[in-house]
Amino acid sequence: MSRISVLVADDHAVLRAGLRLLINTQPDMEVVGEAGDHRQALEMARKLQPNVVTLDMSMPAGNGIQVIQSLARELPNIRVLVLTMHDDPAYFRMALASGAVGYVCKKAADSELLTAIRSVAQGKFYTQLELSADNSAPLVSVPTGSARSPLEQLSEREQEVLLYLAQGFTNQAIADRLHLSVKTVESYRARLLTKLRMKSRAELTQFAIESGLLQPPTES
Repeated sequence: MSRISVLVADDHAVLRAGLRLLINTQPDMEVVGEAGDHRQALEMARKLQPNVVTLDMSMPAGNGIQVIQSLARELPNIRVLVLTMHDDPAYFRMALASGAVGYVCKKAADSELLTAIRSVAQGKFYTQLELSADNSAPLVSVPTGSARSPLEQLSEREQEVLLYLAQGFTNQAIADRLHLSVKTVESYRARLLTKLRMKSRAELTQFAIESGLLQPPTES
């Protein structure tokens, strides 16, 4: 029986080394490559075509959501398992809608990560997050590899409003900039929350960052 080939993508070399050691001690899996940023992860996935990619969405040189979308579109046989420090359901929604089939937090036990790799390699879906019925139902209904980006589901005007909201503008300021009424801006905001299945401006802001619409603030 052939072993599960794994590409480890994380910008922390120490973590990659630990994952390589953990995975390579398993009789049924092996690390075939490592990547330290998003661009390299995509290039190596195309070259090596592993069974599973463990992907940290918060790496330099690119955007994690775009990497997942590209792999789902170009190499649908590769199973993307997001390995992240974020246990926020908003991240989970974005990852799944983009084509990921697994989501595990870095603080999880080693045994859970190995279980996740085996599960997604077998074509199953895996997550450790405990979501409410309202959150979980729409997530599992998204077909892997065929989903459109959540950002692509928004109209140009909705994306404009989203960007201003993520930048911290008030409804009045957005209305003035876009020559709309405050009531119309409020309607757009409500529509964004509904479409993206989110509940707060903070979630919209994080979505804008992860989607590449807004650059995260840099530390001074």
